[in-house]
Amino acid sequence: METIKKYANKYSHWVLLSPFLVCFVLFMILPLICGIFLSFTQYDTIQAPQFVGLKNYLTIFTRDREFMQHVLPNTIVYALIVGPGGYILSFFLAWLLSQLTKWPRTILTIIIYSPSVMGTVCQKVVWGVIFSGDRVGYLNSLLLSLKIIDEPILWLTSASYLLPIMILVGLWSSMGVGFLALVSGIMNVDAELYEAAAIDGVRKRWQEILYITIPAIKPQMLFSAVMALVNTFNSPGMGVTLSGTNPTPGYAGQLIANHMDDYGFQRYEMGYAAALSMILLLIVWVFSRAAHGLFGEKD
Repeated sequence: METIKKYANKYSHWVLLSPFLVCFVLFMILPLICGIFLSFTQYDTIQAPQFVGLKNYLTIFTRDREFMQHVLPNTIVYALIVGPGGYILSFFLAWLLSQLTKWPRTILTIIIYSPSVMGTVCQKVVWGVIFSGDRVGYLNSLLLSLKIIDEPILWLTSASYLLPIMILVGLWSSMGVGFLALVSGIMNVDAELYEAAAIDGVRKRWQEILYITIPAIKPQMLFSAVMALVNTFNSPGMGVTLSGTNPTPGYAGQLIANHMDDYGFQRYEMGYAAALSMILLLIVWVFSRAAHGLFGEKD
């Protein structure tokens, strides 16, 4: 009996962790291993995968003109604007909300957070009405009434306007759980720190933010930065939903994740799509390491 109790105490934490570990292996580790394996194969979901080595990766960087000319630049531009832009906007809005009293802060937080939980269909409904390509679209109607344009503009099917609209919608919907973490972190900064800083000569708000707020909420800032990266690279459906086609018109709004869907679920080139997913994973990892370097704890 004593032996059983000894082993029970020794391994009880593994028993508690086992459901999470099983789910982590099944839904994270195993798909990753399968993705890495498939990226080195030619697989069409019908025949067995055939090992082709680095052919998929070489094709992406040497023969896939759309990827090099449109998809990769679009992804980098979108990520560099929506990621840091949404992150800075989240911090700024979180700080502004922290200056308000309880009920106005709660109501505005819900309003700002709401777009992030909308699906792409809801985004299409909201922004599709604004950027509709006919005369009844809100933006076209306004510009026509002001005599700025002579005829309606096809905003969502034009290669010139689709990516900027995607960036606008991405910024609008970027206030997710990272934003909530920043609000919570700022609200929980010890007020005595600000009082002590005031005694030491800190008088301006920007000094409080720089020397007190940011150092005090670095864990929340790291979490928010990682979530901003994940959400930025995980919102490929926006361009397809807004334009109604995949690939998007002229590949103007095509991101790497769209390219994956195009090759994986329309052309059924699963090996090629898996190689694209590995490239996307590498890009996300590089950006996440940069975020950890900025906001992570120094050893």
